[in-house]
Amino acid sequence: MNNVIQEITERIAERSGASRTAYLARIRRDGEAAHAKGPARTHLGCANLAHGFAAAPAEDKQALRVVGSAAKPGVAIVTSYNDMLSAHQPYETYPAELKQAVRRAGGVAQVAGGVPAMCDGITQGRPGMELSLYSRDVIAMATAIALSHDMFDATLLLGVCDKIVPGLLIGALHFGHLPTIFVPAGPMTSGLPNKVKARARQSFAEGKVGREELLDAEAKSYHSPGTCTFYGTANSNQVLMEVMGLHLPGSTFVNPHTELRHALTEAAGRRAVEITAHGGEYTPVGELVDERAIVNACVALLATGGSTNHTMHLVAMAAAAGIVLTWDDLACLSKVVPSLTRIYPNGQADVNHFRDAGGMQVLIGDLLDEGLLHADVLTVAGRGLDRYRDAPWLEDGRLAWHRVNGGSADPDVLRPVSDPFAADGGIHMISGNLGTAVSKVSAVKPEHLVIEAPAKVFDDQLELLAAFEAGTLDGQDFVAVIRYQGPSANGMPELHKLTPPLAVLLDRGQRVAIVTDGRMSGASGKVPAAIHLSPEAADGGPIALVRDGDVVRLDSAAGTLELLVPAEELARRTPGGRPLSDAEWVGTGRELFAAFRRMAGHAEQGAGIFGVSGAESPHHGPGLGFVAEAGSSHLESGVTPVVTVK
Repeated sequence: MNNVIQEITERIAERSGASRTAYLARIRRDGEAAHAKGPARTHLGCANLAHGFAAAPAEDKQALRVVGSAAKPGVAIVTSYNDMLSAHQPYETYPAELKQAVRRAGGVAQVAGGVPAMCDGITQGRPGMELSLYSRDVIAMATAIALSHDMFDATLLLGVCDKIVPGLLIGALHFGHLPTIFVPAGPMTSGLPNKVKARARQSFAEGKVGREELLDAEAKSYHSPGTCTFYGTANSNQVLMEVMGLHLPGSTFVNPHTELRHALTEAAGRRAVEITAHGGEYTPVGELVDERAIVNACVALLATGGSTNHTMHLVAMAAAAGIVLTWDDLACLSKVVPSLTRIYPNGQADVNHFRDAGGMQVLIGDLLDEGLLHADVLTVAGRGLDRYRDAPWLEDGRLAWHRVNGGSADPDVLRPVSDPFAADGGIHMISGNLGTAVSKVSAVKPEHLVIEAPAKVFDDQLELLAAFEAGTLDGQDFVAVIRYQGPSANGMPELHKLTPPLAVLLDRGQRVAIVTDGRMSGASGKVPAAIHLSPEAADGGPIALVRDGDVVRLDSAAGTLELLVPAEELARRTPGGRPLSDAEWVGTGRELFAAFRRMAGHAEQGAGIFGVSGAESPHHGPGLGFVAEAGSSHLESGVTPVVTVK
């Protein structure tokens, strides 16, 4: 192993010692009970069990009735299917396929529940986006509700996009004694080239083309069932699930509705039975997701320049397994993990091109060979990440895996560690007197990584868009400071709608950048940005003290962000602007999530409402550390985190 990777892994393990030990003790008790008592449903009371199989088809009903040594393992299917999201539409047929595969393997499967799945692509720039990050924790809770019936011995999770995969995993980890397999749906085939799509968006922002031309370009880009093909959060999710060993090897980027996709789905159903406590290869998800798996996920994210959203999601997923991951860990890893891919928005290729260049098998193999990934890990395919060098194939209609021994077939898309696109990771951690932030550097040209310019302060992204339309941003260098966009202000919406107009100014020769306590997602593009700034304005962060004209220096290469104002002057200032009150934050269902605003943690702590599993405290709920009076924000109540992580 690379010495730095090993040291960081050991540091995480030491920091997490108490909570991880408590978490493992809990799930191991549940696992031992599963071994001793047989399939979970067999110790339910008769009325409970009758409710559990009342609607089952005759074949399954008979299997579900059986108790004792002849009882078959039960498999829960938790699905995020809907037919509005292209990535999730293929899941319509999965339950029937999985049930049949589980039957053949000697088990019985049921759809245990559904979870919401919203599309950030639809809600961008709209009030619904302010519910997006909160939906991750709603999904985790919905997963827990599905599994709370105690009918099951393994879980099949059907989810692809943004907050859905992290939410499903967080929920599943709270049932960590259950084996869990993610079943992907795959990306849509390639549509309009990304360069053409980006040009259409900028042309629309400049008023050179109308709505119909832009809609035509977008429809040719997002054109069929499957995941959007750019490398945003959805496809970053898929990369992380494979490198963590939660997908079957090579299943990530196989297109929907193909024979191979169908075969892999069936294989996931069979494998779920094999890895139950009653199948001979017991693989509980809480044991699988350990410190090494989390570090492997971080390495894959950095090596591929994946979504910045995962700087929060990885922290939250780790916490669900009793593991304390910090942004400092990511910063240290980024210094030794090189950038190995160029996938839009970091390049012009899409995930299909990445797959065809060698994809996950070549990427994982090279990182393993260079000691940048932990090899001795538990996966749903068995022990050892080496299995993920293998690619799935169909031989005479039967699924098989073959070792991929060659390197990249396209060095413009995928490169080895020995010849990277950059020596460090595609995501940098930023710090300075404004706080701690995240910067995705893999899509930014080197000449734009450093900017020192006057601030233009906005309390809403619509204000910036209006200023662009009015022409008041033309002909000048500036750092756009967009505040009150954090988790406890308004749900931390993605501000991706700002990229096209600011890219226009960048192309005109202006030097521009973004500093915000909001998000920009995996599609942050070529505009330099320091995002997820923590502490946020609504919690009294220094970003609330910035005034128009203050000089801000962002150096994404060095990892620094400074407000060039004397400390004594800042000490005399009072916060400017404010977040919306609960009474103002209404519409599109936002009022239903007021409690989430009051409970949301800092971005660097995962921006969620849950704490670290195994570190629960009776004094402040599930280990989060926030207690705010009803109707107040963190800022209004004067509440600060009770627990700080060093």
